[in-house]
Amino acid sequence: MLKQLYIKNFTLIDELNISLYPGFSVITGETGAGKSIILGAIGLLLGNRADSKAIKAGRDRCVIEAHFDLSRYGMQKFFDDNDIDYDADDTIIRRELTAAGKSRAFINDTPVPLTRMRELGEQLVDIHSQHQNLLLQKEDFQLNVVDIIAQDADQIKVYQKEYDAYRKAKELLEELKAEIAKNRENEEFMRFQHKELEDANLQEGELEQLEQEAETLSHSEDIKTALYEADSALSGDDDSILDKLKNATHHLENICDVYPSMADVAGRMQSSYIELKDIAQEISSSVDHVEFDPNRLDAINTRLDKLYTLQQKFHVETVTELIATRDRIAEQLSHIDNGDEDIEEKEKEVAALLVKAEKQAALLTSIRQKSAKAIEKEMKGRLIPLGIPNVRFEIAFADKPLSGNGADKVSFLFSANKSTQLQPVSQVASGGEIARVMLSLKAMISGAVKLPTIIFDEIDTGVSGKIAEKMADIMEEMGLQNRQVLSITHLPQIAAKGSHHYKVLKEETENGTISHMKELNNQERIEEIAQMLSGSDITQAALANAKELLRI
Repeated sequence: MLKQLYIKNFTLIDELNISLYPGFSVITGETGAGKSIILGAIGLLLGNRADSKAIKAGRDRCVIEAHFDLSRYGMQKFFDDNDIDYDADDTIIRRELTAAGKSRAFINDTPVPLTRMRELGEQLVDIHSQHQNLLLQKEDFQLNVVDIIAQDADQIKVYQKEYDAYRKAKELLEELKAEIAKNRENEEFMRFQHKELEDANLQEGELEQLEQEAETLSHSEDIKTALYEADSALSGDDDSILDKLKNATHHLENICDVYPSMADVAGRMQSSYIELKDIAQEISSSVDHVEFDPNRLDAINTRLDKLYTLQQKFHVETVTELIATRDRIAEQLSHIDNGDEDIEEKEKEVAALLVKAEKQAALLTSIRQKSAKAIEKEMKGRLIPLGIPNVRFEIAFADKPLSGNGADKVSFLFSANKSTQLQPVSQVASGGEIARVMLSLKAMISGAVKLPTIIFDEIDTGVSGKIAEKMADIMEEMGLQNRQVLSITHLPQIAAKGSHHYKVLKEETENGTISHMKELNNQERIEEIAQMLSGSDITQAALANAKELLRI
């Protein structure tokens, strides 16, 4: 729940630091006093779009900060997943705006992108404003209500897994059909390309081997001369290195008995002699193998030209890529030759996956229909006390093509009178009736969703008297379910029900107009409700009525 709200330099607010409490609280104030400003500030903490014009005139930045108690809501996973320090008793969310248009968001002093703040905000606060009543026109919202009450998240996951498999297979089928159709248009050219690559008899590593051989043949004379000179130096007839090393080794070996320290040196020299003799033999053998062969060089160059031409033609850089191109064209030609069979096989796969998805969709529909019956019963039970005694509320199901949320099209049907046919609630309900329907839905949803804070912004529009009192009872009931409910209201019947009462005021000062918010004590509360009852001139009757509403 929201424990504390701090606002500085936001619109008409200089500085506001106020504590908030669990249960049901109310916020009152004159029209234009700044209640919407408070909501706007909270909206920024939920990730709403920021505007530098919201900064108080003459100030360079504004700060909005909120402290939340999340100890009852099991939200550590979000923080662990996003590598953010977690303090269940005091989670701090802060938003800073600068006059230069920069916006920064923080969760527990960790800078986060706005999307992350929005993701957390959706789990912390639900602001129900009058425009949210328009949600009743949206099919997705109605279906979401049914799913929330049904607690069918696990079944939805099972269905979505099957649906995703079906959707991906269907996409691959369409891609295969398109590929085969396109390839058939280019079949003759593709067969020519494939024959050209097939006739080239491509071999892995061939290019590198031929390039090396060509390089060797091109420099065969230089290579042969170098090998001959090395061979002559090592083992030639006149004063060769091997002969000198052999003699030197022999001399050292002769003195080892009388000069033992040379034994190791003599051994090393013997090893060197053996190694050099082996090298000399390898060099001598290489001299005989290096020959300049112009015919072979011509053949290699012809083959290299062929490979280079193919690489350039097919826009690749290696023989490996040429082989891959050849194999790809072969596969495409195979699809052309066996296209009908490939398509038929893929269609069978898609059909089988569709059956699986439809089976899971049917199970999901069954769960939803059971939930719908429960919702219908509870909505009737909630709406009758709210001044709609002849209410009829039904949830109609219609089939739709499979989608990410199933095969159900859901419509909330409503009638306030016995003689009126059931029609979509958004089409037949008055503003006050829609407000009561939405409040009833929110009350049901709040029982199924662990949402710490719910704010109702003038949900009482279009109602009065005893109906307002019943609506207050519902909000009070919601506040008792380990959550915090705040209601911005103009009705004294609702204001009197709050366990805490806040007032938003607007004042004219030397520095301009400012808005602020304060918690009312008992006497201030009596006077505020009396004023709501009688207007600016508070009468004794209004004061007495206020005390009666407050049960003082």
